[in-house]
Amino acid sequence: MDTISSDNNESFSYLPVLALIVGLIAGVLGGVALAKVSNISESLTDQSALADRIDALETELRKTSTSSEQATQRINKVAADTNAAFKQFSDAFAQLRTDFEGTQPAPAPAQAAAESANAPTGGSSAGAPSAAAGKYTIKGGDTGSKIARNAGVSLTALLNANPGVDWNRLGVGQVINIPAR
Repeated sequence: MDTISSDNNESFSYLPVLALIVGLIAGVLGGVALAKVSNISESLTDQSALADRIDALETELRKTSTSSEQATQRINKVAADTNAAFKQFSDAFAQLRTDFEGTQPAPAPAQAAAESANAPTGGSSAGAPSAAAGKYTIKGGDTGSKIARNAGVSLTALLNANPGVDWNRLGVGQVINIPAR
């Protein structure tokens, strides 16, 4: 019996030490896991706040888009109303011009002959407009200022007498009005 009891007293059991080491490792891992969970929780809270801000910005963007569309519609309506008003003004002005031109007395034959004789002769006199009011057929090389100069009228008066003419694209054979001086 001595041998059995002496073996039991001398032998050291590693099992409790091993259990203690495993317990310490588990405690450390538990602490690390708790810290990670805490960080994840904070991150989720931050992301939730960020998602709320994104939702608020999306709502504001929708409101702004709606306001922009409404403003565009109002601008288009104002533009259409302005164009209509300009058209009415243009039509009324054209009617006034027609009425005014219809009320002017025709020049006496002697006066018309005198004006033709006194017409300026700038450049080529063949096909040059006369100083009296009337019609003129565009020739090659004619410009608005050249026609006005040869007719003895201002360029503004010539332009006003021909509101539908595109002076940048005069065509040979095109007929324009020459206003009276």
